[in-house]
Amino acid sequence: MKKKNKNINRGAAILTLIFALLFFIITGRFVYLQAVGKVNGEILAARAAEKYEEEQMLEAKRGTIFDQNGEPIAQDVSTYSLVAVLDEKLTTDPDKPRHVVDVEETAAKLAPILEVDESSLIETLSKDRDQVEFGSAGRNLDFSQKEKIEQLELPGLAFTRQTDRFYPSGTFASHLIGYAQSNGKDKTIGKMGLEKTLDKHLQEKNGYIKYEQDHYGWKLPNSEDKIVPPEHGKDVYLTIDQKIQAFLEDAMNQAAEKYEPKKIMGVVADPKTGKILAMGQRPSFDPNKRDINSFYNDIISYPFEPGSTMKIYTLASAIEEGVYNGQEKFQSGSYEIGSGGRISDHNNKGWGSITYDEGIQRSSNVAMANLVEKKIGFERFKQYLSKFHFDKKTGIDLPGEANSKINYHYKIDKIQTAFGQASAITPIQQIQAATAIANDGKMMKPYVIDRIVDPNKKEVVSENKSEIVGQPISKETSEKVLDILETAVTSEKGTGQPFQIDGYDVAGKTGTAQLYENGKLLTGQDNYIFSFMGFAPKDDPEFIVYVAVQQPELEPDEAGSMPVATVFNTVMKNSLQYKQIKPDDSKKAEKEKPESPLSMPDFEGESMSVVNEKLKQMGVDPVVLGNGETAETQYPEEGISVSKNEKVFIHSGGPVKLPDLTGWSKRDVMKLSTILEIELDLSGSGFVKTQNMKPGTVVKKGDKIKVSFKKP
Repeated sequence: MKKKNKNINRGAAILTLIFALLFFIITGRFVYLQAVGKVNGEILAARAAEKYEEEQMLEAKRGTIFDQNGEPIAQDVSTYSLVAVLDEKLTTDPDKPRHVVDVEETAAKLAPILEVDESSLIETLSKDRDQVEFGSAGRNLDFSQKEKIEQLELPGLAFTRQTDRFYPSGTFASHLIGYAQSNGKDKTIGKMGLEKTLDKHLQEKNGYIKYEQDHYGWKLPNSEDKIVPPEHGKDVYLTIDQKIQAFLEDAMNQAAEKYEPKKIMGVVADPKTGKILAMGQRPSFDPNKRDINSFYNDIISYPFEPGSTMKIYTLASAIEEGVYNGQEKFQSGSYEIGSGGRISDHNNKGWGSITYDEGIQRSSNVAMANLVEKKIGFERFKQYLSKFHFDKKTGIDLPGEANSKINYHYKIDKIQTAFGQASAITPIQQIQAATAIANDGKMMKPYVIDRIVDPNKKEVVSENKSEIVGQPISKETSEKVLDILETAVTSEKGTGQPFQIDGYDVAGKTGTAQLYENGKLLTGQDNYIFSFMGFAPKDDPEFIVYVAVQQPELEPDEAGSMPVATVFNTVMKNSLQYKQIKPDDSKKAEKEKPESPLSMPDFEGESMSVVNEKLKQMGVDPVVLGNGETAETQYPEEGISVSKNEKVFIHSGGPVKLPDLTGWSKRDVMKLSTILEIELDLSGSGFVKTQNMKPGTVVKKGDKIKVSFKKP
């Protein structure tokens, strides 16, 4: 018994020592932690605060880019992505399913909202996954689409929210605005255009709110909240006018569809301020889709030989020097340079002995050669090139501006520069110089950023003002230049006849710029940059409109001015009317302009006898397809501009016999395939030589026709 008690006492003593040791260790650790407040270098107070402190982000938005009237061009919007839960295990209550129960029903109801095929949705919803997304169809949904889907009350559907950069007008001054996109984390970054160069102003900074909570997640009543407000990005207001930009975009689309050129460039400017009201080009892109084929803004980055629009400034230099006599005559046709060299007028033979005023109207190169060598002098003309700032960048507030390439070494270069060859300049340099012509001799610096506003402080942080950068000519000279340029548009001898606008005085000058490839001059009817620099109203210009179209596909009887007029006339007329500048009916053109574009009427439902009569009056070349009594479809469609003798296709229903395509242009064959919905196998270039299906053969939708072309 004694031995047993002895063991018990010894065991009790050992346990007592162990508990005592643990007590001292824990107590020591507690005292240490109280004194030091750290564990493994981590501050316990901070750890506790982190556990019981909640932080919520206060989302900031990137600055909005507005037009001059406050219409948004680029802005942040909330979008939603659709997600479908397919895992049946997530449903715990059969009466309240949390996964997609009926795949077919879900697909059928989602298809019209997402605008996709029902079969593709069924395929997505049938995948062996816990959760699926719907690709591009299920992303970037707006609030109305989200609401429609929620109202379907389909189980298993959920949404995630994100903020995206949105461009409401799509393809709209795209190379000027550029685009921004998410960095995949928490910021939107400017990648091109103004979105990139103004990124430091547009960039946002998210805020947050911190408060204390209990372990259940409820906010404590005595919580000391810490709030850091979000800093929204600064808003940018441009000089661009959304209405005028829309006029330009629509007109360029029309010209691009009809003439399929390599490029179109267009600018509208206010000559009194230098504000750029519209700027665009084709090809372009939709910044929402970022389908970009060129990152260059051609208006500021593409120097090329301007062609005869350069004659505006040679004329102004001669008048300013006091050496221009419009009634003095010269011998047109060719001009000897020396050492066997010579330059010619565009028709190679000239028009005999004519006045300098008529030389301007006819766009005579020889007239310019006489003015620059015999009247102004080469050195003095070089000074005027500098006065008009053709030898330097404009400094416009856009990224990527290129400089000119003034080639002024040899005599032939000096003469050719006077009429727009040898030297290359950018469209924006021409616009800046043109402000002197339209603004009493004062040359205005072009700009597109009107002001930058901080929405957090509601104050303007930066603002551009109109800036006079020179006065190369006097007010009297500018007025005389405009008077002469008006005759280039109104005279029967003028190359600018297609640019007349009923009720308005238009002054301006056409241009035909040569193109080179691999150092060789391109030849052929289409291989030029056709352009027009126009001012209206002539006596007090409100607008300068410059349009250039490179290598359009022209019919044999079409002039290069036609695609340019398609854009210029529409933009200038609509802009004048938008600014409530009423036309003067007394200034209506006295005769029909043979090259003015005609607007296609809507013939649908009209009897073919009436249609044929109207087409005859229009002077177009009708191609009637079918044997019906009324017109069912037509091409071109209503509102599209057509020119005299252009082929117009009318489908009257019934069997369609294939016409004899011999001699047709590729564009006309494409029109035929569009209205008949037939396939083409094309080879060669030029005009139709052969077709594999005989004329008179009945064709139907889906037929394939082989057509070969040959250059004349």
